[in-house]
Amino acid sequence: MKFGGPAFFIDRSDINTDEIIPAKYLTEISKQALKPHLLEDLHLENTRFDPNSPALQNAKVLVTRSNFGCGSSREHAVWALEVNDIKVVIAASFARIFRQNMFNCGILAIELSEADIEKLFSLQGDVRIDVDLEKGEVTATEQGHDQRSITSSFAMNPFDMQLVSAGGWLAYADQNY
Repeated sequence: MKFGGPAFFIDRSDINTDEIIPAKYLTEISKQALKPHLLEDLHLENTRFDPNSPALQNAKVLVTRSNFGCGSSREHAVWALEVNDIKVVIAASFARIFRQNMFNCGILAIELSEADIEKLFSLQGDVRIDVDLEKGEVTATEQGHDQRSITSSFAMNPFDMQLVSAGGWLAYADQNY
């Protein structure tokens, strides 16, 4: 099974669940209500970050540094990714509960070494990332004139692969129980 699409890079570690979806939206009763608020409270040093940028709005893959999803273990943060059609997050590490919530919702949480993350961040301009889950490979390609590519390998627990392949825990349960 393959996942991927346009990538959006967030050059920061320790992005917490309050930055992914602010706590003031946790009273919403639908996932769709979370959609416009993804990363609304994210602040990046020395960079003007716009959560409404077309690049983020079109992204299917997020690439960030380490400890993504730290903080409160709320599922709303994963739901905000899900409703914005983010199917893959690539980081050096994830908060444990957040990572499992991603798999439970059918979203890939791919951990790469810090060296591989640095290589991804070295790419220029628009980048497309394709994930081959069965091969355990991530291929990032610069779009444009040179189309430089970087391929990295990753490992994933077979059960988490099944969850993601099925579309999340509920779909997995429907197929298997």
